[in-house]
Amino acid sequence: MLALLHTSPVHVPVFDALRDRSHPGVELRHLVAEDLLARARADGPAAVEQDVRAKVREAADSGARAVLCTCSTIGGAAEAAASAAGVPVLRVDRPMAAAAVAAGERVVVLAALESTLRPTVALIEEEALRAGRSAEVRTVLVPGAWERFEAGDAAGYVRRAAHAADAVTGADVIVLAQASMAPAETLVTTSVPVLSSPRPGLAAAARLLRRGRPGPSAPTGPAPSRGRVTGGAAPG
Repeated sequence: MLALLHTSPVHVPVFDALRDRSHPGVELRHLVAEDLLARARADGPAAVEQDVRAKVREAADSGARAVLCTCSTIGGAAEAAASAAGVPVLRVDRPMAAAAVAAGERVVVLAALESTLRPTVALIEEEALRAGRSAEVRTVLVPGAWERFEAGDAAGYVRRAAHAADAVTGADVIVLAQASMAPAETLVTTSVPVLSSPRPGLAAAARLLRRGRPGPSAPTGPAPSRGRVTGGAAPG
């Protein structure tokens, strides 16, 4: 059984649909803890590390053989809980980050939440170091997107993300930092590759179940920088 740790219930049907389409037979258990994201936004991801560990342990105790964390903001804390829980833990955006590094040096990260930017940049730098590549990472905070998400306007939310992606220039690849932004992939008109996390993340977690062993080891600290990291407002 694969446990999924979410910070929003909107992810439950998304991952159920992905499982049904691409990984039939994989048993999923969804754990939704919305308060973790709210507290991480207010006080930083370190403030919820203990509760994230408790959730991962809860999943392991309930019979999960692996855990997939679908929240980019707390993904690092979830992976760090793997050894204590005794089961492999994967953050959903790790396979996406590896694919971004393979796609090119100039990576632009789009996010709807500021709290997601730094963890995503750190993850891309880590994957670049692992692959022996350079990464020049720029960040874009999509204006007004999270307000649309919180208002329940999913269509407006992904339209803003798609518009921001289409306005990006000087990039080899664009990363949609949050799993909830994935539908924007189908709306963009840019020729720059746009990557999202749900599909590759679930595929990697399903492989963990089949192999019965962990994937890449979780980071034990900040990865050394392989390139420049710059912030910026959303273009356009």
